[in-house]
Amino acid sequence: MSNSNIKKLVNERSFLLEELKALSQMLHGSWVERYSVCSIKNCKCHKGERHGPRHYLVINENGRQRQKYIPNSQVESSRQGVSEYHKAMDLIDRITSINLKLIKERKYGHNA
Repeated sequence: MSNSNIKKLVNERSFLLEELKALSQMLHGSWVERYSVCSIKNCKCHKGERHGPRHYLVINENGRQRQKYIPNSQVESSRQGVSEYHKAMDLIDRITSINLKLIKERKYGHNA
């Protein structure tokens, strides 16, 4: 691989790292919406019209799955945070691919 191609890879990696910096609101988890039935006997929810949706972010915490309630006022920004996480994972995959190419060319490390 030519030095100019290696320089292009290093520049692309720098660009991807800059993109990664912008994802400060990321949330690592899965999105869940739940509908529920209450304890009031004559409530409409007992006839099929359940309460909700209630929003949760499912995360792994200390090796256990946990559901964190998300208030309605935070739903949009929380969903965006989950989206940012997926974008971050894509960027990390792309950076890894670049780094593997640099390893193959023995140009991986602090000077690359």
